Amino acid sequence: MAVTLAGTWAAHRAERQLGVKDPGVIVIDEVAGMTLSVLPFPPTLPVLLAGFVLFRLFDIVKPFPAGASQRATGGIGVMVDDLIAGLYALVLIAVGRATLGWP
Repeated sequence: MAVTLAGTWAAHRAERQLGVKDPGVIVIDEVAGMTLSVLPFPPTLPVLLAGFVLFRLFDIVKPFPAGASQRATGGIGVMVDDLIAGLYALVLIAVGRATLGWP
């Protein structure tokens, strides 16, 4: 929660100062999304690897509503698509663990 709140504030300020929407130098959104993807699980190597791969996949593909959320302005626009990608990864890991015992 702290990373998300601080990241939203910092991303908003960075966007304004740099004059660019969602500049690549802002990475706190990636930290928040990746953290969300594995938060409720034990931090084992398989969980972390699955979380990373799934988070990156969803961050690149941007399934609904992640792609649409990028239209939001300021720090919220920077953060929300990565949080959605992290949530999709979390759900997939949870389903995998519940049904297959994976990872």
